[in-house]
Amino acid sequence: MDFLDTLKGSMMEGFLPSGWNLKRIDQCCSYAPADVTNRQDFWNRDFMPVECENVHDFNMMMGHEMALEIQKAKDEARKLALILPVGPMGMYRWVVYFLQQWNTDCRHVFCFNMDEWSDGEGNTLKPDNPAAFQYAMQDAFYNPLGDLTVPEGHRYFATKTNLPAYPEKIARLKADGAKLITVFGIGRMFHIAFWEPHFAAEFSSEDDWKSQPYRLGAKLHPLTIEQNAITSFKSRTTLVPCRANTIGPGLFLQSDRIIGGCDGTLGRGMQWQGMSLWVTLRYRPDMWVPSSFMPTLPGKLFFIKELAGPLEAECN
Repeated sequence: MDFLDTLKGSMMEGFLPSGWNLKRIDQCCSYAPADVTNRQDFWNRDFMPVECENVHDFNMMMGHEMALEIQKAKDEARKLALILPVGPMGMYRWVVYFLQQWNTDCRHVFCFNMDEWSDGEGNTLKPDNPAAFQYAMQDAFYNPLGDLTVPEGHRYFATKTNLPAYPEKIARLKADGAKLITVFGIGRMFHIAFWEPHFAAEFSSEDDWKSQPYRLGAKLHPLTIEQNAITSFKSRTTLVPCRANTIGPGLFLQSDRIIGGCDGTLGRGMQWQGMSLWVTLRYRPDMWVPSSFMPTLPGKLFFIKELAGPLEAECN
């Protein structure tokens, strides 16, 4: 007896995206932990999942990867465009550490935050609100870098006025020789940024879906709201906005390289992100599962070893 056996007539019926193949999702989660890095035929030849023993290793290794890209662009005298997340966050401390150790400044770096909480019209939280992603980025990354930091004019946040300008700004940077790197986490709903799976119902073709660069006031799935209540709002659901501004596949699928991270462990054997990891790696590209496209791009996906499972019942 499990979810699929008892779904009909329950309050969960019709709650999850209609395009999800639940049997396929369950199959993705059924493999042995040791199989998680086994190469799949749809992966980009330069894509690689990277296992990290614990959250401390995860933060350092992912941060080192980001810092290396900044250093490499500096060495090659070219600009670098980074699409950045607020979640995961622990790697920013290490990006700062390595750049300061190497005395590498970020004058050549242009940063685009991938999303921000909003209302239905795309109006966002004020930058001094502790829940705002702009506040988080200033606190974790820009301010600690000191004199080496990204110039203020190179920092773009997903506001109602800024987000629609992302496609042109990024296109101009790429035309000028910049590489685009998307740094990301993976949501409980398999979203990238806040590009939710239920958006797929609006598009008649995958090509149309892939062309979407952003969305203002995006309607978030209830499980996304609950994920953030747990991870960012100390369980207080009533503080979490129900909408957000977000980039779409028209931007993140342009990436020359990706740096992803899954760090969703909670302690005492509890976690929320193992299914997200396995489905991303095994589902195969499908617009109803946005993260399933990420292995088709070159780069790395760092993950905490515990997330590989086994994803089996363990009462806590």
